Amino acid sequence: MPVNYTTPKPEALFPVAGVRLGVTEANIRKAGRKDLTLIEIALGATVAGVFTQNRFCAAPVQLCRDHLRHNPGGIRAMVINTGNANAGTGEEGLQAARQSCAAVGELLATPAESVLPFSTGVILEPLPVARLIAGLPAAKADLSEDNWFAAAHAIMTTDTIAKAASKKLMLVGKSLTLTGISKGAGMIRPNMATMLGFIATDAAIAQPLLDALVKEAADKSFNCITVDGDTSTNDSFVIIASGKGELAFVSGEEPGWAEAKAALLALALELAQAIVRDGEGATKFITVAVEGGATAEECRKIAYAVAHSPLVKTAFFASDPNLGRINAAIGYAGVDDLMVEGVRVWLESEGESVLVCERGGRAASYREEDGSRLMRAAEITVRIHLGRGDAAASVYTCDLSHDYVTINADYRS
Repeated sequence: MPVNYTTPKPEALFPVAGVRLGVTEANIRKAGRKDLTLIEIALGATVAGVFTQNRFCAAPVQLCRDHLRHNPGGIRAMVINTGNANAGTGEEGLQAARQSCAAVGELLATPAESVLPFSTGVILEPLPVARLIAGLPAAKADLSEDNWFAAAHAIMTTDTIAKAASKKLMLVGKSLTLTGISKGAGMIRPNMATMLGFIATDAAIAQPLLDALVKEAADKSFNCITVDGDTSTNDSFVIIASGKGELAFVSGEEPGWAEAKAALLALALELAQAIVRDGEGATKFITVAVEGGATAEECRKIAYAVAHSPLVKTAFFASDPNLGRINAAIGYAGVDDLMVEGVRVWLESEGESVLVCERGGRAASYREEDGSRLMRAAEITVRIHLGRGDAAASVYTCDLSHDYVTINADYRS
């Protein structure tokens, strides 16, 4: 079960003018489940995305990059399938992705280059593109602005719960709507994005401003999470600005931009954290907060070393205060001039804070029963102060349980 997360109710996910979604069953991998999503985007919208840095990136990722590079202001549709990643499929996979775009383009009377394809699921298997194309008319017939709830479910793979978030607010006397969905539970160590994440707003946002925003949003949300340290071949995060609302931002100097940007960043963080809360086999949500660093980069490097450590993660699963494992991870993170005598480590949960380490060793005040008690909580913060400066960074992760192994051992079964 996800850690302190439930899917919002359908009525809590606000429609975004200019963005319609339709879902259907295309039998991509398993019968009897919604696995194909079509998103239609109004003319005049701007779209920006960031994608995996995995060199073995999937065919849809390659095509998305190409279409956005050559036609960023003319994206009119997106097609998303689950059950098959279309990764490690070579030229055949590229042809399948192109066929998907062409079929969507024909259905919606738009060029194939204005369509972005996304896939998620099993790697190294050919995409059953004929089934995908056969399912598109039903997805088109289902197109609706209030279909976010259904789409959140249709993009799931090993997720146990659909992930979505929505905000509606008034800025400078005008309405702003933001709605987004994400998916992912395993193979999560984003490096420019997450497995799949989509956010739409009804504001008009100029392309250069949106390009910068999608990178910042990814860096402050999806690039701060890890479940198992594996960067997916299919990571994709996209923002759609439909331009059908009351607000317009061109330079970023307009009244309301700072608030609009903050709202979108908060929405992205909520969607990213939902992925960790639903991490495969997860029982605990863990924040690794590193402060007092010389640079944000070294803080992030240390946070990820702790968050990736199987030894740290399994200790948290068992509530076993074998906390020297945290120190070991800090030490091998790659900050070569780190003076361990200046490092302090706390465990924190529900308003309680326990100092574990200081002056290069166990804190004199630390008691193992205190560490064990805090590790039994569902939400825990590991706070690390490096004693080197004022920089800080946080990473969000989960514990590593028996169920993670079971889920991934049986994934193709």
